[in-house]
Amino acid sequence: MPVDPSHYTYPSPLEGYQGLPPLPNEKAEDGKSFINPPAEKKSEAYSSFPCPITNGIRGGFDIHIYFVQSDEEEAKYATELWERIRREFPELRIYRVWDRPIGPHPMSMFEVNIFTPEQFGAFIPWLVINRGPLSALIHPNTDDEERDHTQRATWMGQPLPLNLKLFKNLREKVKTDTMSH
Repeated sequence: MPVDPSHYTYPSPLEGYQGLPPLPNEKAEDGKSFINPPAEKKSEAYSSFPCPITNGIRGGFDIHIYFVQSDEEEAKYATELWERIRREFPELRIYRVWDRPIGPHPMSMFEVNIFTPEQFGAFIPWLVINRGPLSALIHPNTDDEERDHTQRATWMGQPLPLNLKLFKNLREKVKTDTMSH
């Protein structure tokens, strides 16, 4: 299901870190991991999402939590999880529970938006433990929705096939609108 990574280009992860002294090969107390030199300052990724992920009203990440509507136990679990998230994480944006497929999503679900790395760091580990039998799609929000929902996406539980036709149709519409101007 993920879009073939060869369709994209990737800048070097070392961009901005070239020409530095070699890292030490000294091992930490556990005998497995490496000792790292201290950084001059804490990574900006602790306080804002890296470009091109949105850092604003849109939210940096969407989490779609799926359930089988016709499975009474699963539907009940999903609505209880939705309520718990609203109570424990009221600062997140939490949408309605959909009892049918909507957009590219192949089954019933609800969506949660995360705005900061701090929220991401708190909510995602919590969801790992509390999602129960449900699958969850975690994707960033950039200006490339199809890539966000595929190549940049992460799944908890069983990955589900998304209806990517929506994104292709949108791309075609933009292309047509651009050519007609």
